[in-house]
Amino acid sequence: MEQQMVEKIPEGGLGPTFQQYRSVEFSIEGLEYLHQFPIWNSEPTSMFVLIREDSEIVGRLKVGDVVKMKYYTEDNVCPTKYMDTEIRHITKDDEGRFRGHYLVGLSISGG
Repeated sequence: MEQQMVEKIPEGGLGPTFQQYRSVEFSIEGLEYLHQFPIWNSEPTSMFVLIREDSEIVGRLKVGDVVKMKYYTEDNVCPTKYMDTEIRHITKDDEGRFRGHYLVGLSISGG
């Protein structure tokens, strides 16, 4: 799949910075279960989740989709927050550290 450039996530108005989020949970229309994934942060401006290549949701996510995701933080005072999140890129890792997974880039687009 084609990799696309990840835009900087907007600052302010979103509560904790995106580096403080530890995982996301979301559902996909037509699938019975909620899916929860740890959040990875590779650079100061990008975050992604890893999805196994044989997961039932891989073929249902598309770059540009906006999905309502539930974000979990390390902070017990503000443990969760629902935010619209855009799928920025979907990149398969065939040889690297995350072999057998898709790296799905996320960009928070609103609260």
